[in-house]
Amino acid sequence: MAILVTGGTGYIGSHTVVLLLEKGYDVVIVDNYVNSKPEVLNRIYKITGKKPRFYEIDVCNEAKMRDLFKKEKITDIIHFAGLKSVAESVLKPQLYIDNNIGSSKVLLKLMDEFKVHNIVFSSSATVYGVPDHVPLKEDDKVGGCTNPYGQTKLDIEYLLKEYAKEHKDANIAILRYFNPIGAHESGLIGEDPQGIPNNLMPYITQVAVGKRPYLNVFGNDYKTHDGTGVRDYIHVVDLANGHLAALKKLESKPGLVIYNLGTGKGTSVLDLVKAFEKANNLTIKYEIKERRPGDVDENYADASKAFREMGWKANLDIVDACRDSWRWQKNNPKGYDKD
Repeated sequence: MAILVTGGTGYIGSHTVVLLLEKGYDVVIVDNYVNSKPEVLNRIYKITGKKPRFYEIDVCNEAKMRDLFKKEKITDIIHFAGLKSVAESVLKPQLYIDNNIGSSKVLLKLMDEFKVHNIVFSSSATVYGVPDHVPLKEDDKVGGCTNPYGQTKLDIEYLLKEYAKEHKDANIAILRYFNPIGAHESGLIGEDPQGIPNNLMPYITQVAVGKRPYLNVFGNDYKTHDGTGVRDYIHVVDLANGHLAALKKLESKPGLVIYNLGTGKGTSVLDLVKAFEKANNLTIKYEIKERRPGDVDENYADASKAFREMGWKANLDIVDACRDSWRWQKNNPKGYDKD
């Protein structure tokens, strides 16, 4: 009777696994370490005193995944596994199609084969494309994605909706994330991107720790209050709690449900830089660069549906996230690498 967490050693996955273990769930992780490190498992154990069962498998590998399903009694799946760089997806769209959509098809096939009825899917606010308005609600139009990464998330949502139509006993929660930041309060787990960070907060913290000379701010001519892009930055622990709320929701057999997970507040790039400086008494050097392809002016959530139907809301703010992110980076200047 286990929860299968794909991508469970990744940034959001690891924080969710910690909460699952603390709540007494039996957890099985599958990950291929494309964007994570084995050390994460040691850190999860340090925090929780528990060791989830781990399989080093690419979820696209149907044969190995089938063997896992034969060995473990899986009752629920939280599907994080996937490539997630907007910029890389623009350069390598087929890689994202093969990996993100391919892995999801494998899971749906095995769910059908092994009679697993419940899945929580890690989607993204990028499915809304270029917003006509903000904040965004779950029933707003989707599509017109500005990058292949977002399109793969939308395509997987479509697959899940079709699966739900064909499988009346399926219970599916699609969670549309906004922008996760922060780290566990212990400072033991956090975001450790491979190579140059694609997300804002790890870039800021790497500048703060001296790993990078300055922050690249991509564009200052957006239609926002200071010209820099506005996003909904949600603490990763709040986001992880959203997955536990979704699991509880699936116990009521709701069929297919969709929720935004965000704070409902827009924060610009420079707002976040200033908040980080103030929270940690540091100065962050930055340079304005050209816009990146695929970025939009504003994107933030109306997350009221998640509160109404799951009792979930974000409880931590960007100051909490800035402090926690800096604690993680300061304690782990090279991320999970010890050398």
